[in-house]
Amino acid sequence: MRGVILGGGFGTRMRPVTEAINKHLLPVAGLPMIFHPINSLVEAGIKELLVVCGGNCSDGFLTLLKDGKHLGLERLYYTYQVGAGGIAEALALAEDFITKDTEPFAVVLGDNIFSDSIKPQVKYYLDHHKGTAQIHLISVKNPQDFGCPKFEDTKLVDIIEKPKDPPSNYAVTGLYFYPQDVFQIIKTLKRSERGELEVTDINRAYLKQDRLHYRFLEGEWTDAGKWDSYLRANLVMSKDG
Repeated sequence: MRGVILGGGFGTRMRPVTEAINKHLLPVAGLPMIFHPINSLVEAGIKELLVVCGGNCSDGFLTLLKDGKHLGLERLYYTYQVGAGGIAEALALAEDFITKDTEPFAVVLGDNIFSDSIKPQVKYYLDHHKGTAQIHLISVKNPQDFGCPKFEDTKLVDIIEKPKDPPSNYAVTGLYFYPQDVFQIIKTLKRSERGELEVTDINRAYLKQDRLHYRFLEGEWTDAGKWDSYLRANLVMSKDG
């Protein structure tokens, strides 16, 4: 199983710092932010990665990550996202990296921090995926800030992006497992009102096809893409370290 880490974008919610440096290169608990999702994937047994970089100071990824061997990787590849067209647009750049011989694969947003191992989630997916996608949920205090799942009893019936009236207290985290045909789905997407190709629309497409499963994560999670959650990420990882 291969992995893709998305580290593009301009980090607008963390300006002015991100006018000079890509947010994924900022320190979290003494390590560059992007080291944390890499460590999560490596610990789960995923050791061939593609990093989608972009924004400011993109050369910093190569300086820090090099060939990835010092991080436990066997192979590390890079590609560049021009602009900030959304998570799904960034993921589309991985199409040549993911082939029929390497499917399925994991996707992690480069600002996502997980306190607990994701290895059980990887194992479950590999044992059960059979052409499905898998998203990962966790209870949060502010579900209106994320993709939020809607349930009927325990059945997932919809995912709403940043809902004004959240249908649950859960957030869809930035950890996704997909089969290779995700790239065909991306090609059918239309841009949202903010001009981006949304990952929520990928997941809703799989849900419509009855090929989307969900799992609940243990431990703590945060995306470190704005200052309050960046502070929380440092506290979580400092405590666990």
